[in-house]
Amino acid sequence: LESEDNQDKDEGILWVYDFEKQEAETIAENVGIVQTSVPDDSENSSRTMLYSSGDQLRALEAGVSVPEDTKTEKQHSRKSGWLDLRRIRISVQYQEEWAQMFQETWRLQKEFFWTEDLSGVDWERVYQRYAGLLPRIGSRSELSDLIWEMQGELGTSHAYEYGGDYPYSPRYPVGCLGADLVFDSKQKSWIFQKIYSGDIWKPNEHSPLAEPGVSVEEGERLLAVGGVPVDEHKTPGELLVHQAGQIVSLSVGKGTSIKKQVKGPKGQVSSVKNFEEDARQVLVKTLSGEQEVRYREWVRENIKTVDSLTGGRVGYLHIPDMSTLGIAEFHRGYLAQVDREGLIVDARYNAGGMVSPLILEKLAHRHLGFDVPRWGTPESYPYHTLRGHLIVIANQFTGSDGDMFTTSFRQLQLGQLVGKRTWGGVIGIDGRYQLVDGTTTTQPQYSIWFHHAGWSVENHGVDPDIQVEDTPQSYINNEDTQLERTVKEMLRLLKEKPVLSVNYSPSPRRLLPE
Repeated sequence: LESEDNQDKDEGILWVYDFEKQEAETIAENVGIVQTSVPDDSENSSRTMLYSSGDQLRALEAGVSVPEDTKTEKQHSRKSGWLDLRRIRISVQYQEEWAQMFQETWRLQKEFFWTEDLSGVDWERVYQRYAGLLPRIGSRSELSDLIWEMQGELGTSHAYEYGGDYPYSPRYPVGCLGADLVFDSKQKSWIFQKIYSGDIWKPNEHSPLAEPGVSVEEGERLLAVGGVPVDEHKTPGELLVHQAGQIVSLSVGKGTSIKKQVKGPKGQVSSVKNFEEDARQVLVKTLSGEQEVRYREWVRENIKTVDSLTGGRVGYLHIPDMSTLGIAEFHRGYLAQVDREGLIVDARYNAGGMVSPLILEKLAHRHLGFDVPRWGTPESYPYHTLRGHLIVIANQFTGSDGDMFTTSFRQLQLGQLVGKRTWGGVIGIDGRYQLVDGTTTTQPQYSIWFHHAGWSVENHGVDPDIQVEDTPQSYINNEDTQLERTVKEMLRLLKEKPVLSVNYSPSPRRLLPE
């Protein structure tokens, strides 16, 4: 059965509409992709419809109502239309297939690269150089290596190759608890040192230990997983292998264990065992990963740090990418802190996307006045406009549309850049084309030119105004030197150019003439 929180589940519903009866009828549910055939001639005027549902395919006559007893049929048969894909047997000559894939990858770059001359690269010569290695390829992964090396001759970002027909490798993902567990050698127990609450309203983005009714607290001890005791030799991670997304029983206790003698049937002492006086069982559904949970904690800690160091005068937000998540995170932080005297926009680790113009437009708004009502609080005009100072933090992992955001931030003279030089990849991709075995290749199709920087951002990135190293030592010591330096710079700006409080002039008076 599909999990309720499975984001990849096909949820489409397919209807057929009868224009004479003016009625719609449901043909199928949980539909993915739908395709119809084209009639060959007058003798074969019927059309066949093929649709996917998960990893299954079904063929039905198009435009014809499906009998009730067939709609829910799941067996492979002509009547149900479900295709038994296990019967398919094909023979693949891999050397020939790989050679064709290599040649097609080369051709796609030739036809879709953003400049017709491929930036001066002799592409015919490149093909001859690398095609000579095709007879030596012995595995699918070696073909990927060869394609990456060939495309690397373009010296251009966003020229990717991924996916394809690789042999199936079994996976045994570890179930995650969204918590830091440490082994206490004195108590000889695993302790819940930190539980990450995350966003409790979002599935898979908070610790299952923080679920309502679970009531596991920091400082408590983990005694067993799935009924198997844990100790310094049997770790929780070992027992959670292949348990990702599964409901697991945990034994949790607060106090210390006590030793009791276990007596045999004749009253003799047979052994001495540890017993937990307050042990209790809790059921949790483990996470498949903790990236979202720990990301939320990282952002919250950064907000607290900035708030503490500035006395609440400066806000902080992080933009993880320039796509759906990034624009949501921006508004989540911006709207709550737009009234501060300064705002730190953290673009480190920004994975790129396409929404940088929307964020820049918001940041570039100039505060022109206030909308003053009789009742309520005055609001800025334009709405949600920052009056204070802006600083952006970036690092070497700020890339693609993150590069474009940082260099545009500089061109608009919105504030300073702090951190490290960005990734340097602004020749973007549009369509994606698949090879015969499902491999995806990308062709850099358009490059960004800036008034102040020209073509220079590609392969170089954006240099910060204030360079700050993020050393391994600072990571080990849980220090964020880049954020601390940014706060220091913001406080200097507030001292030299304070954001003055607004004193409204007296409201106009309209007295009646005497």
